Amino acid sequence: MSALPRRGHSVSSLWFHLLLKATETSGPTYIKLGQWASTRRDLFSEAFCAQFSKLHVRVPPHPWTHTEHVLQQAFGEGWVKVLCFDKQEPVGSGCVAQVYKARANPAFLESDSIQRLAQPSSAAGAVGGLKALFGHVEKGWRPQGSLADQAFLESLLFPKAHLFGSNAVLSQASAPARLPEPDHLIPVAVKVLHPGLLSQVQMDLLLMKMGSRVLALLPGIKWLSLPEIVEEFEKLMVQQIDLRYEARNLEHFQCNFLNVNSVKFPTPLHPFVTSDVLVETYEESVPVSSYQQAGIPVDLKRKIAWLGINMLLKMIFVDNFVHADLHPGNILVQGADGLSKSQEERLQQVDVCDTLAVAVAPARCPLRLVLLDAGIVAELQAADLRNFRAVFMAVAMGQGQRVAELILHHARASECRDVEGFKAEMATLVTQARKNTITLEKLQVSSLLSNVFKLLMTHKVKLESNFASIVFAIMVLEGLGRSLDPKLDILEAAKPFLLKELVSSP
Repeated sequence: MSALPRRGHSVSSLWFHLLLKATETSGPTYIKLGQWASTRRDLFSEAFCAQFSKLHVRVPPHPWTHTEHVLQQAFGEGWVKVLCFDKQEPVGSGCVAQVYKARANPAFLESDSIQRLAQPSSAAGAVGGLKALFGHVEKGWRPQGSLADQAFLESLLFPKAHLFGSNAVLSQASAPARLPEPDHLIPVAVKVLHPGLLSQVQMDLLLMKMGSRVLALLPGIKWLSLPEIVEEFEKLMVQQIDLRYEARNLEHFQCNFLNVNSVKFPTPLHPFVTSDVLVETYEESVPVSSYQQAGIPVDLKRKIAWLGINMLLKMIFVDNFVHADLHPGNILVQGADGLSKSQEERLQQVDVCDTLAVAVAPARCPLRLVLLDAGIVAELQAADLRNFRAVFMAVAMGQGQRVAELILHHARASECRDVEGFKAEMATLVTQARKNTITLEKLQVSSLLSNVFKLLMTHKVKLESNFASIVFAIMVLEGLGRSLDPKLDILEAAKPFLLKELVSSP
């Protein structure tokens, strides 16, 4: 009898493996879809999500001649006097773009880029082929106008239109006669979209829309609202293939973390930002995964873990603007060599109604995290943000039934036929998780949330997309944090934010 489950598990694993390999060879749209689907654990099984979370493909780089052509189209013939590439090979190549390391002449940068001002500055570039791609971007975003009108499309991509201005086009006459000495150049990263991307995405999304409408007729998966899922993914892809969106996100993050020395983002260097080219500061850093190895001082690991968790909690509960692609490859570490043991943070703890308030007085410290690839972000509507805080508070307090009620009340779609059973199972899940731990520091939130996702899928309860993205970001970062500091306690770290919300609520 026991062989049957193993055989069934083996067949499903083989199926997911073959599906993964097929996705890897199907082009950027399907790769991005697979990566995005792996974060929706309220919709897809744990086995599927675990398999597709490995979908980080290194795409063969496009030729240097294409990069030269794009740079000339974007900035004119004079770009060669402003950007200096020591190598024509990229330092990295993803499914949408590839990145080069170069040096730039600061004389041609806008002053606000040089001074790293918090106020977002203008970006450049035409959307090009995007204006004919999509029938619509997001349900509910249907003001009067046609997507054939480029200004209307750009208003969808960039609601704050004042952030964006005109291209920087350099003629040979306006460019300097030669680049300054190397000591006077600044290191930059140059991201360039792959050729033919727009037309390929257009065709892929058209096929996805057609397929989702057909599959939505099947009773067993109707609750997933597949056409709506494709619409959500369509919006994500629109943002991924216009690099001005990432530039705006980076500037938004810089504004949010202006007074936080422990977190840094690359600076987009205007006017060298267009829809298919992004020039930004090159941050010399070490991947956070390097600190997961044996031999790294325990104190250093602990500090990095807590920097990451506090950064994420600020994004969620203070800024409501969350980096939604926080895998280890996008998190770097600077200044670890200069850390001394005397730079401990001073904590004051006050126990209020089982809620620990922590006042942190951070010492001046060179240690900081650098976050890359800000093309995907998550923001919650005001009501959803209040609900998210309430859910997190209920989990911290061990109120499982309250968690279920809040999720059901704000679920995007639900075919839950046993509401009372769902509430009872959620209460058991949360209560059992707390009973199984002597202290909260032993409660693994990522494990608990994984079980919550299983329950949502079993009862066919679908979360709002950004809600699910933020929950997944918590799971990923807690997992990374615990690999550095096994005593990491995200619930305790979150309590000051939750307490503030509790006190400010009417």
